[in-house]
Amino acid sequence: MNELHRSVAAPPVRHVHLGLGNFFRAHQAWYGTHAPDAAEWGIAAFTGRGSKRSNAVAAALAAQDGLYTLITRASDGDRFEVISSIARVHTAADHAVWLDYFADPLMQVVTTTVTEAGYVRGADGGLDAGRPEIRAEVAALRADLTAPVRTAPARLVAGFAARRQAGAGPLTMVPCDNLRRNGAVVARVIGDFAQLVDPELVRWIAGNVAYVTTMVDRITPEPTAGDIANAEARTGVHDRAAVVTEPFSEWVIGGEFAAGRPRWEDAGATFTADVEPFEERKLWLLNGAHSMLAYAGSIRGHVTVADAMLDETCLGWLAEWWEAASRHLTLPAADNAAYRAALTERFANPRMRHRLDQIAWDGSQKLPIRVLPILRRERAAGRLPRGVTRPVAAWVCHLRGSGATVTDARGAEFAQLASGPLPEAVCLVLKALDPDLSADDDLVAAVLAQARELVQS
Repeated sequence: MNELHRSVAAPPVRHVHLGLGNFFRAHQAWYGTHAPDAAEWGIAAFTGRGSKRSNAVAAALAAQDGLYTLITRASDGDRFEVISSIARVHTAADHAVWLDYFADPLMQVVTTTVTEAGYVRGADGGLDAGRPEIRAEVAALRADLTAPVRTAPARLVAGFAARRQAGAGPLTMVPCDNLRRNGAVVARVIGDFAQLVDPELVRWIAGNVAYVTTMVDRITPEPTAGDIANAEARTGVHDRAAVVTEPFSEWVIGGEFAAGRPRWEDAGATFTADVEPFEERKLWLLNGAHSMLAYAGSIRGHVTVADAMLDETCLGWLAEWWEAASRHLTLPAADNAAYRAALTERFANPRMRHRLDQIAWDGSQKLPIRVLPILRRERAAGRLPRGVTRPVAAWVCHLRGSGATVTDARGAEFAQLASGPLPEAVCLVLKALDPDLSADDDLVAAVLAQARELVQS
């Protein structure tokens, strides 16, 4: 059986990416491969948390010269292509190499896909400086700016410090996680961390690092052993790092770049002066719906999004969420209706096994940006529709052991809050999410009633 290897040299590294997951390889790396100047913009991709699983992916990719098969799964069949934009592959342990890339003037773009939780934000949206790992890494970098660190904020700050030391010039930070105004969010977290390490570095970053805001969208489920075997049978290539995705892809980018960048627009990316309307639509209609289905749908015994779409009860819940969320979108109503129709088709694709337990990860980070903005706006308008309280009620049940298994950066904390009698659990979880929510008696009563309904369904 053939294996993937390059027949020509990899492109020079001008782009560093943090978070070597499936989504990055189906999205940013795909755009990099399809850009007309791909031969000039190789990516050095690093694992995020350095888990055993991500390190295994890195090893597989490194053995294949960074090449892998992207399986685009349409309702009428699979399509296969080799993605070639990743020039180098590294694990989180390769910190000295990470710093070397930042010290190279040729490298001008940094992208990240570390999930919402990876930025280690506190309740106020800034860096959670009280976290033990953050305190330890601040101390390490104060003593030695080249010290090995593991969290995304620390690694980025260490990289910027290396670039300042080398006089390597400006670069652009391009976060690609599901956070509204993610450019500003990441700028604040990095600024907070840098301030704790070296105030002079804060000033250098302000003058040399540009932050752009992005909205990303492409459903990318975890590939199964069957997916890998089928790709091998169809292509004749043994690929241990194949990725499955859907035909739909969207990347909206706003802001000024401080240096060069690939011509992503020629690969289909949209550059705009205002990303926010696109962010809101995607976060609320797609991601908010995903979270609702992940918790409520898994409680009803469903495993994938497509499974839940065969359940009339889940379809009703989806419609209720979309009706409430759509009231707060600013893009044209006809465009939003078309987007919802496309989502219905994407969610229902039976050939896309997008697991609900995967979507359910890190709800403590996702609900505040996917669900709570709609809940607050509806309450401000004097409304309390069932569609906006259900995701919260389902998450409380999830924390109490119903449906998908809890995998969350703050899972132990929230599971403890949710462990007592249900009325107490609802109040404590709401208070931890937002004290104002727990002070709203009607809201608390609605979430409690729905939680009881869910566990009895």
